[in-house]
Amino acid sequence: MDVIYALIPGMLALGLVAVALLFWAARSGQFDDLDGDGRRILLDEDEDEIDPRRLPDADPHENRQA
Repeated sequence: MDVIYALIPGMLALGLVAVALLFWAARSGQFDDLDGDGRRILLDEDEDEIDPRRLPDADPHENRQA
């Protein structure tokens, strides 16, 4: 029974630390973009390097090399 006198304040302190960490994470922007990482995994890395001359709506006479 004496152990419970140490466990209750310990669990309350641990709970307060957890709540403080939750508020810190929310204020620092950790939860701003919840879907970005999931979508970023599915994207192809080569999309950043697309040649605009090869796009279907691009004018074929524009940027023509002689």
